[in-house]
Amino acid sequence: MHLEHVNLTVHDLDRSIAFYTDLLDLQVRWKGPIGDGLQGAHVGDDSGYVALFEAGREGDVPFDYAAPGFNHLGFVVDDLDEVLGRLDTMGVAVHLDMTYDPGRHAYCFDPDGHEVELVAY
Repeated sequence: MHLEHVNLTVHDLDRSIAFYTDLLDLQVRWKGPIGDGLQGAHVGDDSGYVALFEAGREGDVPFDYAAPGFNHLGFVVDDLDEVLGRLDTMGVAVHLDMTYDPGRHAYCFDPDGHEVELVAY
């Protein structure tokens, strides 16, 4: 078994596509209509993807580890320093960078406020 995808609702589809493709070298696997005049995309590789669905209304992504709900997406990267350099170039701040077994972990937020963990083992 493996996780095929995670689905995120985003405010600006193209901005989110650029964030995930630029940060993680992912590819757009599919892009098209999802209904009600909204667009979606699948960004990933052969092993899995992030499904991005355009929001039909405004709203904030909740960020509260004390409440039930979604916390973050985690991606294993080969070279965390290189990926952190990409974040810097993109103007994205890392809000937590720490090392604990079994690796080094850095956390940032995507353009909509979804937390993203980057880990190198």
